Amino acid sequence: MADLKKVPGKNVQSPLAQLPHKAVPVSPPVQEASPKPQQPAKLETPKGHARAAARAYNFGPPFWTIASILSLVINLILIIALLAMWANMQKLSQSIGGAMNMGNFLLGGLYTNFEKMDRAHITTNIPVQTEIPVKFDLQLNQQTNVVLSQDVTINNALVTVKTGGMNITNALTTIVLPEGTNLPVFLNLTVPVDQKVPVTLDVAVDIPLEKTELHAPFVGLQDVVKPFYCMLNPGALRMDNQPVCK
Repeated sequence: MADLKKVPGKNVQSPLAQLPHKAVPVSPPVQEASPKPQQPAKLETPKGHARAAARAYNFGPPFWTIASILSLVINLILIIALLAMWANMQKLSQSIGGAMNMGNFLLGGLYTNFEKMDRAHITTNIPVQTEIPVKFDLQLNQQTNVVLSQDVTINNALVTVKTGGMNITNALTTIVLPEGTNLPVFLNLTVPVDQKVPVTLDVAVDIPLEKTELHAPFVGLQDVVKPFYCMLNPGALRMDNQPVCK
């Protein structure tokens, strides 16, 4: 028999089916309450399973596309940042070196000046103008000579006169001592003194600050600056050439 080609949309029958047949009486169908037909269980073929898996993972290509774009953008940004840093690396190193030098200069200046302040002396001249009260008793007990400032008359003085022709012994007379006569005397007396003596002078002052209460604050300021100064300049020296960092 020749192969029959199936034409879509048409029912093709065999030659035997086209012969006339005897009619067979058909009884009317009896309607019976039948249960709702159950859907036959669908059997998943490997081909159907592959289609379902493909539908379940359809989000994969967009996700990987977006991730790739983001990765390219991030890499491009990093490359631009690295190029910018490389271009400015020398300037950055110069800036860092300048900052280190400035910090060393600043901290070294602070430490040295605090040390100078601790070693400093206050030297000055203080003018004094005042009056000092003087009150005491002056005891005099000594031999001295006095000079008469004018003629002195002594009445009823006992005198003894011896001359070649006449001798007078213990005779009362009046004697006149002329001005300028030098007389030896012995002083034995107490002289009270109560006076105010004016005083005008300059008093020199030299006060070392390390011997005062300012020594502790100055040393404390040096200790505050010392750690940072030693970090920038480990070989720093004091004013007496002793190492700062020890």
